[in-house]
This record gives sequence, C-alpha cells and structure tokens, in this order.
Amino acid sequence: MDTYELNKWAGAVLAAGLLLMVISEIGNLVVHPKTLKETAIAVAVPEEAGAPSSPAAPAEKAVPLPELLAAADATRGAAIAKRCTSCHTFDKGGKNLVGPNLFAVAGRDPGKVAGFSYSSAITGLGKPWSWENLDAYLNDPKGFAPGTKMAFAGVKKSAERADLLAYLKQNHDSPPAFPAK
Repeated sequence: MDTYELNKWAGAVLAAGLLLMVISEIGNLVVHPKTLKETAIAVAVPEEAGAPSSPAAPAEKAVPLPELLAAADATRGAAIAKRCTSCHTFDKGGKNLVGPNLFAVAGRDPGKVAGFSYSSAITGLGKPWSWENLDAYLNDPKGFAPGTKMAFAGVKKSAERADLLAYLKQNHDSPPAFPAK
C-alpha cells in the first residue's frame, strides 16, 4: 500500500468523524432540552428515610471486646492480616513499608517506630496502643485519628477485629494481657 492509499483512508476516517460532529451540533440546535420547574411525578418519602427500603443485613449485635477477645483466633487473624501486608510488616525487626512495622504494636506509644514518619494525627494521640484503642482504630481509622495518612477503611466486623488483635498479640515478645471479662 502506497502513501496515496494511506492518505485516502486517513481522509475517510477524518471525514467520517467530522460528519458525526456536524450531525451532533445540528441535533443540539434542533432539539432544545428544557429543565422542569417542578418535579413531574412527586414521590412521598418519609422523613426518617435514612436506611434503604430493601432488606439489608441485620445490624451486628454488640458484644463486649473482652468476650470477643476470649473467643478470638490468631490463625484467622493471620488471614485477615494479609489485607494489611501491602503496607505493613508484622515480623520482629521487619522493615517499614508504606506503614510502620506492627510487631509489638500493643502497649507501644503511637508514632514511635524508628525510621517512620507518622502523621500528626497519630503522634498527637497521646495514649498507648491498648487493645481497646487498637480495636477502635481498626474499626474506623479516620474516625479514631482524624487526619491519619492511613487510607484503609477499617475492619467493620468486630469478630474479625478480635481475631486480628489476637494475631497482633501473637506477634509480640511480651504482650499486654487482653482486658478481663
């Protein structure tokens, strides 16, 4: 195929595109869309409409953290922790990634891992990572520490958080005791 033939094909494609643009503009000139001043069909919505009308999953029954931790399984927690391994390590002496190493995190002061630059939201917490604090943080990181750099949305199921805390306890030389029932 010579250059002349390629030019004919390229011209045909460009002409087709130009024709589509012209037809579109003519259509916009002929049809004038109108915005309605009020809704054509009014739908009554009750004031307390916060939840969807379709059947949703039932709300999780509130179980105290000590009971959840008593039934927690570190093996299941290890599986849950795999979600975290793209940003964190859990090994003793492990390196920091996007997030700090989480070995022996329980009982540690927030923002105290050497070589990691924490946000002021974490360094300003001013209270050690207790099991209760870790549970609240893992549930809603941005709610617990507004302004945190952690982009993770959280672990919403309390039993999964308890399993994850059991895994964190396993990855600690001298972990603090779980809260008593």
